[in-house]
Amino acid sequence: MSGASTTKRLDNLTGSKSPVGEFAARPLLRKRKKFRWKKSSYKNKALKLKDKTDPLEGAPQARGIVLEKVGIECKQPNSSIRKAIRIQLSRNGKQITAFIPGDGGLKYIDEHDSVEVEGIGGAMGGAFGDLPGVRWRVSKVNGVALESLIYGRKEKPIR
Repeated sequence: MSGASTTKRLDNLTGSKSPVGEFAARPLLRKRKKFRWKKSSYKNKALKLKDKTDPLEGAPQARGIVLEKVGIECKQPNSSIRKAIRIQLSRNGKQITAFIPGDGGLKYIDEHDSVEVEGIGGAMGGAFGDLPGVRWRVSKVNGVALESLIYGRKEKPIR
């Protein structure tokens, strides 16, 4: 072995230069695999962090029981109180806050009702618009769509 090839091998161990030559494929592959972990997107996907932190566990919708009605103040420059509810999910017992869309939607939701929630459509699954920390909205109440209750197409069933 010559002195030049040993220094090249030492460089590859320290990670400064890329390997070259006839038998470079495996070390190149190994180096790429190592540097993948520097990317946060790869790390999150490989460790399944979204499924672990997401209360809905990756599902598009979830069912829960209403614990209380709450009012959430908007972020600046808006000034109002948005109507929301605290929900305990039936699948894992986690508590989340869900926004109630529509004009007068709060009238049709009572405590201990069964509601279905879905993502609110914010960037990367996060909060939407001027609602701080609210990532879900109510879609159904006791199995009936909230929109049809608001427009008077259906009546709320009593459980």
